[in-house]
Amino acid sequence: MTIDNACMAEGGDWGREPDPSDSLRTFGAVVQALREHAGLSRAQFGELVGFSKHTVTSVELGRRMPEEAFVERAEEVLGNTGALRRAARFLSRGEPGFAAWFRRWAWLERKAVSLCTYECRLVPGLLQSGGYVRALYENDIPPLTDRELDELVTARDERQRLLHERPNVTFDFIVEEAVFMRRLGGIEVTREMLDHILELISLRNVTLQLMPANTEQHACLAGPVRVLETREGRRFAYSEGQQNGRLITDPKEVCQIQMRYARLRSQALSPKDSMGLLERMRGAL
Repeated sequence: MTIDNACMAEGGDWGREPDPSDSLRTFGAVVQALREHAGLSRAQFGELVGFSKHTVTSVELGRRMPEEAFVERAEEVLGNTGALRRAARFLSRGEPGFAAWFRRWAWLERKAVSLCTYECRLVPGLLQSGGYVRALYENDIPPLTDRELDELVTARDERQRLLHERPNVTFDFIVEEAVFMRRLGGIEVTREMLDHILELISLRNVTLQLMPANTEQHACLAGPVRVLETREGRRFAYSEGQQNGRLITDPKEVCQIQMRYARLRSQALSPKDSMGLLERMRGAL
């Protein structure tokens, strides 16, 4: 499904999202009701759609995201009403470790051909080291359980694979120098984090620019922001605050944010000078 179709399916409102487990359970209940109405057992239905009884059970119980082939074959077997195709558009995988308001953006990140990030609070998620992630969430209020912390670390690790798995996608970052001056988690964690980032920005598709602390000009004082472009040429932006995030789809607003980012890029240190500053910070620890 293209981004355009997804937006149409969601009525253009990407800010609201039902709990993903609810969407899977609802879809599964519809499949089960249609199957039972047709007088088919799970085993019989599985044979007709080319999937195992176990897979049919998992889909009907909301435990598994149905494959596109499953949806298409189920449509044909259960009356070809179009109900399952329409319902499938609203499904969300429900990745543990991602806040509900961030899941839409995380999905778009996997479709992007370019991603630009400006951050003034902390190291961007795609650049965070394991120790930094743990230090970050260990400071969260209220405190997280061990399971929640592990899920967050795992989700961050999996998301960061994008930098290596999509070498043809450009990842550009502008980060405030002050972010790297903060020794979150202690000196050892900071050393690990700087080493990790210096390794990542050696990749050809990853660029980091630092916004110097003594700058006299700044185009993004409104706060952190991200902008991406899809292969269809659609552009989206995302902003985040306390306990919320907003996916920005309005072309005029996205264009305005892009203009700010472009100006900020010219105000920040060059990638070469930024790497040199990070290396000096690392050497001073």
